[in-house]
Amino acid sequence: MKIDDVIQSKFQSSAQRAMVNVRYTSNFFATKQNKFMAEFGLSMPQYNILRILRGAKKSISVNDVKSRMVERSPNTTRLMDKLFDKDLIERVRCEDDRRVVFVKISEAGLELLLKIDKEFESDRSNMFASHLTDEEADTLSDLLDKLRG
Repeated sequence: MKIDDVIQSKFQSSAQRAMVNVRYTSNFFATKQNKFMAEFGLSMPQYNILRILRGAKKSISVNDVKSRMVERSPNTTRLMDKLFDKDLIERVRCEDDRRVVFVKISEAGLELLLKIDKEFESDRSNMFASHLTDEEADTLSDLLDKLRG
């Protein structure tokens, strides 16, 4: 369904229509992703932290995690506390400066991400990937990169 029909509105320009469409679509997927992650007992920011730590392949500082977040959150430390309580991440104190804390994904965290990855792939029909070919998804990603300059 076209954005014009969904929100029953006319736009002043194609650029305005595109921006509203990006925001509307972002919220649409956020709702779907939140519901999907809730099945695993995670929020999207917690999932993002786990993905960052998996990609790092080693312990990294909390500040590094914060700088790599898709959505910046003032609650990153609290989010990590919850992941630590679930045994999904591990904390490591810096030997040179005890004030600095490093974090890394635990084996349980890696297993959970693998489970999420498998479920996501099997549930693609409910996610956006089912509506686009890989080429179209790449084009969309390139256009979004271009929008950010």
